[in-house]
Amino acid sequence: MEYIENKQVEEEQTRGIFQDMAKYAPSKIVGTLGNALIVPVYTSLLPPEQYGLYTISIALLSFLCIIFSDWVGLSGLRFFRHHQIMQDMPKYLTTLVFMLTFNILLMLLVAYVFRENFYSFFHIPVKYFLAILLLIIPVAVRALLFQLIRAQLKSMSFTFSTIMNQFLTIGLSVFFVKYFHLGAMGMLLGMGVSISLIDLLLIYQSNIVKWFKLQKVEWTFLIPIWKYGVPIAATSLSAWIINQSNKFIMNSIKGFSEAGIVGVGYGLTLPLLLTVFAIITVAAIPRIINMYEEKIDVRPIISRFVGYYLLISLPMITVMSLYCVDYVNIFANEKFYTAFKLIPYFAFGTFFLAITDYTTLQYHLANKTYIDFVIKLISGIVGVVLNIVLIPSHGLAGVGIATLAANILYFLLTIIIVLPDLRLRFPYKTVSKMILAGMPFAGLYFVFLKFNFSHAIFEMISLLVVFYAFYWFFGRIFPRLSKD
Repeated sequence: MEYIENKQVEEEQTRGIFQDMAKYAPSKIVGTLGNALIVPVYTSLLPPEQYGLYTISIALLSFLCIIFSDWVGLSGLRFFRHHQIMQDMPKYLTTLVFMLTFNILLMLLVAYVFRENFYSFFHIPVKYFLAILLLIIPVAVRALLFQLIRAQLKSMSFTFSTIMNQFLTIGLSVFFVKYFHLGAMGMLLGMGVSISLIDLLLIYQSNIVKWFKLQKVEWTFLIPIWKYGVPIAATSLSAWIINQSNKFIMNSIKGFSEAGIVGVGYGLTLPLLLTVFAIITVAAIPRIINMYEEKIDVRPIISRFVGYYLLISLPMITVMSLYCVDYVNIFANEKFYTAFKLIPYFAFGTFFLAITDYTTLQYHLANKTYIDFVIKLISGIVGVVLNIVLIPSHGLAGVGIATLAANILYFLLTIIIVLPDLRLRFPYKTVSKMILAGMPFAGLYFVFLKFNFSHAIFEMISLLVVFYAFYWFFGRIFPRLSKD
């Protein structure tokens, strides 16, 4: 495929991405704060066993959404611009709604037929399984509507809805647990009510009622959507295996309490970090897709944002790992103290997982998502095997090692298996400045260790300030390093 190199369009789109990032940032920042608030609030309300049951329920909900609903929304985002250009949006939306409805009905049928298998395999009580089946309906609708809003570049609507969803969920969950003593079930009930209300708001924001006119399903639309979306579902399922199957394995070996510890380690890393890192991707990916559809070379702009990702993520994750004990003490109830053992593994595992949003974008643009599926499935299988082997002998450390190893393997495969026309450029200048700035960062850390100040928050903030100050300084004194 021949691309058009257009520096003016590239700069315009870069500015547009930064403008969208500024609009999306409040939702992601508030989302991060909300996720950070969830762990201390929920762990103070629930004992480890109930928190473990909640963690297992959410993981099962995620499992079902991956198979039956999330990929429909992502397909809606991917082909939205194409059908907008073709001026056949009513037929396209009818097709998406039909697919989502069919998938949910299929899920309910499968769940009924194989209900006993679900109970025994996932070790989950019947009433929780039924609650999850009901909860998936508003969750699936929300997933599709959120992607349609992203496709329309309605960043402020996305931001407002996300913030509302976050606080409504926390508030209603606490209300049901505290005043009705429903335990983990109260968390699920709070989610269900909150998401249902947000769905009504998203219907209004997305303007789908104006566009949507029930028409005959356009079967020719289904083939590209299935071809694109089904491998995404399989790929997401493989990612679930890498990062969430460990909760079920731990539960089957050690019980709900230990699964709750894993849930705290997970809750203090992956959802928090991915929410922050998504400030870039949630703004960049729709514009990159539009550029690609218009035959503009997107490789330089992807490579540039890889550099921005490294600059944001690595210092944050390093500080979190160095102060893992203090970090858990700040955000989790003392009953979950041992979760600190998981933080370095999960944090760096999240780093490698998040960077693949950029390295796998090539497969999505070329509609070759089956490649992503294969390499993530391989990584997921390796992760499961490592969990089964390491948990009995190493406990929590075994979970951490298995998760980190699987995510590193996935990342390595994405940079080895590269489509010729979409090979990314490594951001050498950004990385060079980061290495230089890492030297005073390391020096200050050893000073803190030597004098044992015991002020963890002050030390963490100081390390980040020093790193970014020196990064800026080296960029000023070495102009050639100023931009990749």
